[in-house]
This record gives sequence, C-alpha cells and structure tokens, in this order.
Amino acid sequence: IISYVVEGSLAHKDSTGTGSVLRRGDVQRMTAGHGVTHSEFNASQTEHVRFLQIWVHPEAQGLEPGYQEGHFGDDTKRGVLRLIVSRDGRDGSLSIHQDLNLYATLLEDGDTVRHPIASGRHVWLQVTKGRLVVGGIELVRGDGAALSDETGIVLEGRESAEVLVLDLA
Repeated sequence: IISYVVEGSLAHKDSTGTGSVLRRGDVQRMTAGHGVTHSEFNASQTEHVRFLQIWVHPEAQGLEPGYQEGHFGDDTKRGVLRLIVSRDGRDGSLSIHQDLNLYATLLEDGDTVRHPIASGRHVWLQVTKGRLVVGGIELVRGDGAALSDETGIVLEGRESAEVLVLDLA
C-alpha cells in the first residue's frame, strides 16, 4: 500500500503499534503481509488532507508486515520524473515487492518530460493537481489515463500540474 500526501497531514496507526504523521512530499510504503489492521486520518483539526492510496498486489503471499517512509520535496520533482517507489529501491526510492516504478513530477506551463515505455509494460497516469496535455489530450486534477502498446509518452505542463506515473509489467 503506497500513501502519497498531496496536501495537509495524514496520521497513520496500525495493529503492530506503528504510527506516524505524513505531510506533503512524504510517501509511505506499507506491506500488510499476513495481516495488519490500519487506519489513516486527518492529523489536523483545522486543515484538510488530500492523499492518494495505491494498493498493489505483491509478488508473493505471506510477506512479513513492514513499512518504509521517505520524503520527496517539490524541488526534487520539479520538471523531472522523480522515482519514488521501485522494486529495488534504487536512486533513494522506497522499495516494493512488485515489478513497478512509481514516479512523481511537478510541471509548470510549458515544462515537458518524457518517459520511455519498454515493450510489454504499461503506464497509469494520475493527475493530483493542475492541468497537462498527454498525446494531445488534456488531463486535469483527478483524471487518470492508462497507456499500453506505446513506446513512450510526453507530459506537457499547462497549469502547475502534479502527476504520478506508474510504470508496470
């Protein structure tokens, strides 16, 4: 389970005694393994929280419960695809028990990033804020797009866009 905080602060508690507060730029990977009861809730009484929670089937069953957290500030995502989750934890990303790469980017009007797509892989885009164009199609906050049988994509910023790019087998 990948939690990505877009704004505000998110409190996490679970049956293993683990608890933390995640803020903008923070990402948490939780392996539920053979069973964990958990909850997420707004950590603030005055501000709202907005986050994405992505559930991924692991490669194997019966994994031990586990956590990993990292901070990926806006400066590390501006105008580039910043790897935040991967199978092998390369480049400072969080590790996950699956063949996937999760990237985050922030694009201003006119910014462009390219992502090659290897044969047999698929991409899911999720727009968390702003506006951008992909393949001539405008996407806005809340939109998602699935791509298959492509060799690559170009993301063109239009209005302070924040986008997650999930590359998977």
